[in-house]
Amino acid sequence: MRLGIDASTYIEMETVHHAKYFDGNREIEPLEAFNHNGVDVMRIRIWNDPYGKNGEPYLAGTCDVDNFIKLATLAEEKGYKIMADFHYSDFWADPAKQCIPKQWKGLDLNGLAEHVYSFTAETLKTAKSHGIDIEFIQVGNEITNGILWPFGHLDEQPDGSRINYESLVTLLNAGIKACREVYPKAGVILHLERSYDQKVYNEFYSKMQEAGVDYDIIGMSYYSYWHGPFEQFFANVENCKKFGKRIMVVELGRAFTTEDYVKSEDSEALMVNGGTHEDASFNARYPLTEDGQRRFVKDFLALAKQHNIELVCYWEPLWTPCGENCWASDAGKEYVHSDKRSNRNEYANHCLFDYDGRKLPAFDEYRVDLSCERILFDRRAKSVRK
Repeated sequence: MRLGIDASTYIEMETVHHAKYFDGNREIEPLEAFNHNGVDVMRIRIWNDPYGKNGEPYLAGTCDVDNFIKLATLAEEKGYKIMADFHYSDFWADPAKQCIPKQWKGLDLNGLAEHVYSFTAETLKTAKSHGIDIEFIQVGNEITNGILWPFGHLDEQPDGSRINYESLVTLLNAGIKACREVYPKAGVILHLERSYDQKVYNEFYSKMQEAGVDYDIIGMSYYSYWHGPFEQFFANVENCKKFGKRIMVVELGRAFTTEDYVKSEDSEALMVNGGTHEDASFNARYPLTEDGQRRFVKDFLALAKQHNIELVCYWEPLWTPCGENCWASDAGKEYVHSDKRSNRNEYANHCLFDYDGRKLPAFDEYRVDLSCERILFDRRAKSVRK
């Protein structure tokens, strides 16, 4: 099983916020430290045009194509393979929002499909011209409810089923066509959240199968606060194997504290601060503490390996609250219609480094079991010699 990280904010953290990371009192280069643990995949999100009308950046990495090229180049230099994560939006895209890029407003479904194809193809050609070897490509991010709303939105019916798959398939096929043309060997991922919900997964991937959508990998998000305990999640992993696709966890996270890094404000500003809806016994096993996070990571990876998950990717483990980093500028919040939310980094308590940039115990658990890999290699070598 392979491990990855989504560190899409890394360049902004380094160049704008001057983030520093430590092992004890010793400063370290975190990408090299992760790679030393056997982490070898970098997942990088791509937003179309994350800038306001006066050119102000949306922040949270301002993950445009230029950021992707810079970060992918740096990551490859440090030993990583690349996963490109197209959002097809100018900013965050997830089950609650899939906003059409500003420059695509006014287009009909076919026009949007043409732009999905051209934007994907042009971005990938740019990456290829820089010598970047992309191994995996996500066509959309957490697309449980579709993309490019309202055109590619899956409309929920009273019985819980969703309709409008035909329009969604049109858009997905356009992106996939570009992937196959530019990086034909890359694994194409269709990524959902709601990973506890077998009914939703059965419906979505059955519709993809019926439509003949040409993808390779089922991508899943897993945050236990929203997606249930391990037993529920891995039951769905087993359920999904009937579709005959590779399975990856492309987003994983767990908080190490409920204490806020801003002492003068109410800790409600943190995304997860103890008021979760997850199973009580699960939360008792894995409390939101440094040791609880450590045990969560250790046990999850052991189970993921048992269930033959190909790759696990921890989401934004380096997004510490140094400087003034935040999830969105005012311009970014306006774009996604979230004007009432705080700007600041609500996710900082999920990192694998604490608020002062010091490595947490879970960091040392987030590693490939290199000793086991070496034993398997040695056994194969002996078999060949015989």
